[in-house]
Amino acid sequence: MQLQNLTTKFLGRDFYYFEELDSTQAEIWRKIDNNTIKNGSLVVAKFQTSGIGTHGRKWLIEESGNITFSFFVELNCELQKLEGLTTEIAEIIIEIFEKLYNIKLDIKLPNDITYNGKKIGGILTQSKSYKNIIKYLIIGIGINTNSSKFNDEIKKIASSIKNEFNIEVNNLEIISEFCNIFEEKILKRSK
Repeated sequence: MQLQNLTTKFLGRDFYYFEELDSTQAEIWRKIDNNTIKNGSLVVAKFQTSGIGTHGRKWLIEESGNITFSFFVELNCELQKLEGLTTEIAEIIIEIFEKLYNIKLDIKLPNDITYNGKKIGGILTQSKSYKNIIKYLIIGIGINTNSSKFNDEIKKIASSIKNEFNIEVNNLEIISEFCNIFEEKILKRSK
């Protein structure tokens, strides 16, 4: 499986796809620990059994076929250059859905993608720094694209693109477009 229409120099060029995985974020950290990761590596899972949300929460989705991916980028830049990064990532996601599907999603600051007050997606940004220098970022993104069922615990607060707009989303197209825009817009800023 490959990403189509990728125009990046490095983001997404090392691509790891799993039918099922505990967590794309955890897999990136394992690759870091084993020193088997390259700048721009991307891990995608069709289904996560233990997805990680912010503040140690779990990302709970009972169906496969949603967007769940994490990526690793080396930066070596000052922390202040990355202020507001998570919000900018959310803005890129909003831009992509509007461009490709003509739908308008919202951002609940700092890291949630919503529609009609229900959570559609989330962003988890982790980093490794030394003093005031960010050495690398690990960014995880989960978007409920094609789910139709939500358990009682979350159905009042969460939804999906499929439920809200009655469309099927091409997840890999969204991920490719994200990589293209992120590398172009954000990584230039960190230099």
